[in-house]
Amino acid sequence: MRKSHPIRRVVLATAATVSGVVLLLSLKPSTDPASASAAGAAPQQTAAGQESPQGGAQAAGTGTVTGDAAQTQYGVVQVRLTVANGRITKAEAVQAPKGGTSDQKTALSVPKLNQEAVAAQNANIDSVSGATYTSTGYKKSLQSALDKMKAAAGSSGSSGTAGSGSSAGSGGAAQATKTVTGQVAQTQYGPVQVRITVANGRITKAEAVQAPKGGTSDQKTALSVPKLNQEAVAAQNANIDSVSGATYTSTGYKQSLQSALDQAGG
Repeated sequence: MRKSHPIRRVVLATAATVSGVVLLLSLKPSTDPASASAAGAAPQQTAAGQESPQGGAQAAGTGTVTGDAAQTQYGVVQVRLTVANGRITKAEAVQAPKGGTSDQKTALSVPKLNQEAVAAQNANIDSVSGATYTSTGYKKSLQSALDKMKAAAGSSGSSGTAGSGSSAGSGGAAQATKTVTGQVAQTQYGPVQVRITVANGRITKAEAVQAPKGGTSDQKTALSVPKLNQEAVAAQNANIDSVSGATYTSTGYKQSLQSALDQAGG
């Protein structure tokens, strides 16, 4: 009986050892540090891969700019630009004359003007024959959109595609932009008053905020004012030709235009 106790202890110890080894082997896969590291690394790589494209899209600098609405004899023209990295990639007229023959003229001119704006990258584009008023209004609104684009580039201080000198110039032009309204000029058929927009010392827009109206004056105003506006921007002064058949309106326009130029220091 005494000799059987050591043997029994050895058997029990051996059994306990085997059981412990089996338990350790069964638990090892779930606590393997290599497996845990691999499982954690995959999500981190996926997140990093998703973050880079998003950052690249934001850095592209794509946006849209809508110019001021330009009044014409046949309706309103307003241009919207899509810009990427300081360049026009798309131009479209969000407003254009419509109704009657205006539908045909708009359909004829606007696609050409859109194409020219993208090609020229500025507002110095040719008018479409047979759609002079629409072309003039388009170019005015286009210039307005370009001015806003430059002002935004100057205020953001970006130096992506242009040098620091170019950015400084854009900022200076934006700061020098102002609107000046000339004194009212009384004419035989009613008052005429001109407002000009000046950027960096140059007239970028001219418009008559007051003009003769009523009876035949409506026709004369509609005929003369758009031409006078265009001439003022082209000449950059008040030495412009009077419109035939609208002498009084033309004279009053030039007087008020000179008053606005005097106030602007031009």
